[in-house]
Amino acid sequence: MTVTKTAVLALDCAEPEALAEFYAALLGGEIRPTGDPDLIEVVGEDGSVLGFQRDHGLAPPSWPRPEDAQQAHLLVLVPPGDLDEAEREAVSLGATPMDLKDRGTPREARLMSDPAGHSFLLRARK
Repeated sequence: MTVTKTAVLALDCAEPEALAEFYAALLGGEIRPTGDPDLIEVVGEDGSVLGFQRDHGLAPPSWPRPEDAQQAHLLVLVPPGDLDEAEREAVSLGATPMDLKDRGTPREARLMSDPAGHSFLLRARK
């Protein structure tokens, strides 16, 4: 017998409720309690699941740091042609643009920071 498993990318944060609200709005998803007061999940319209886990001793992310390589990031795919609107929406929800060079010119991806400091990339689906 094989044990059923589920993998969930979980972001550590000080306030999982607030970060879950941000990503639920950004992804058009629903917040799903888990029964664990320190873990909240967001289920996206496409069924993708993100977790937000309270870390009581959290040191906020400081990426990008030149001495550290990026190990992982969240990639948010949007329909071709909707990247500018997706960026405006993310900023209106509390995201911060991190990629400020070449502003005003077409770009295929937008590096952003969520309200807790985690990086994510908005990219047009190919």
